[in-house]
Amino acid sequence: MAPVFHELTLFHGSMGAGKSTLALQNAYNRRQAGRPGVLLTSMDRAGAGVLSSRLGVMADAIEVIDATDLVALIASEVPAGGFVIVDEAQFLNIEQVEQLAWAVDELCVDVDCYAIATDFRSQLFPGSQRLFELADHTVSLQVEVTCWCGRPGRQNARIEDGTVARFGAQVAVGDIGDTAAEVTYRVLCRRHWREGDPGPDQG
Repeated sequence: MAPVFHELTLFHGSMGAGKSTLALQNAYNRRQAGRPGVLLTSMDRAGAGVLSSRLGVMADAIEVIDATDLVALIASEVPAGGFVIVDEAQFLNIEQVEQLAWAVDELCVDVDCYAIATDFRSQLFPGSQRLFELADHTVSLQVEVTCWCGRPGRQNARIEDGTVARFGAQVAVGDIGDTAAEVTYRVLCRRHWREGDPGPDQG
């Protein structure tokens, strides 16, 4: 019998690429197969302790904050051979990403992380950067996301008062097209992100 190796996998894509939907589907399939596991999230659009998809599907999850010790959490909640699914993994700090890698190697669990790679300034989130550095596998989600002009949308633009923001805190939770939010986001192509053009209905 070949030895069983557990893995840290990063699934990444722009907003609207289906990361949360895939996380929920994978969690469902693994539980159906009898595997124990936990869902973790941070600053989900639906509120604390919820992992939600824009399609309307959601599940209870453990809320991760900056002080959460993921080694202790996983050791107490997930037996060897189990799984951990982390949505909004871009919001993890560097130490927490390293704790996930340690848990894979030493606690013998599989960890899947779902994250946006870059922020509204087109710079890597620290958590995402460390995941790219440590993950056994990285998977770029291929769900089509387009800019308002029809080009591939790869830049996660923050829209404030109809203007593409260039400065501000890296983390400000909002949603695509959520006019009730203080901050809204829109996926743009590189050209229109660079030009600061959010589209004809945003200016």
